[in-house]
Amino acid sequence: MAMNFEQARQNMVENQVRPWDVLDARVLDALAQVRREDFVAPEHRQLAFADLCLPIGHGQVMMKPVIEGRVLQALDLKATESVLEIGTGSGFLTACMATLAAHVTSVDVHGDFTAAARSRLDTAGVANATLVIADAVQDWQPQDRFDAIVVTGAVWQVPQRFLGWLKPGGRLLAIRGESPVQQAVLLTQAGAGGFREEYLFETDLPYLAHAEPPRRFVF
Repeated sequence: MAMNFEQARQNMVENQVRPWDVLDARVLDALAQVRREDFVAPEHRQLAFADLCLPIGHGQVMMKPVIEGRVLQALDLKATESVLEIGTGSGFLTACMATLAAHVTSVDVHGDFTAAARSRLDTAGVANATLVIADAVQDWQPQDRFDAIVVTGAVWQVPQRFLGWLKPGGRLLAIRGESPVQQAVLLTQAGAGGFREEYLFETDLPYLAHAEPPRRFVF
């Protein structure tokens, strides 16, 4: 029996995402519009709307729908804004943000992620997303600053260089800390080089390449 993807998508929005205090109508509409099943591996298509992190390769995962909803809501993207996504992954969050913002620049260290995401975004008709293959943690440097930055893999600490890529008043969302108890935090530029921190929720995600905790030596 074929799966009813439209019904599953509606159930995901109404029975998973909305009850997790995601009430922003624009975010719920984005999650209802973007075909999540087209952004997962073919073998996971039947699980596209499950309350699960789905593996995408290189030890990385696609976030649960509820996490994606909370992230999009916390970013509070405006239709005129530019967004930087660090960690393209499947491209699903890229597509959602592209429906909410003016432009998305998405950077990933894995070229196969970028190629697959580009194909999926093209199929979905997303024209306002630029994909870059680079290591944002260590050496990539953008040409512009951004209204919002989202880091889609965990980081032990938020690299200072990321904060320097924000426009005045910009905000950065990251999953920070030590697995298995990491915190989603929203850092908003507050002037004079300072940032206001808001703790959003706890979760556990794989680390971005080169953003893992330092090794502890046991003697």
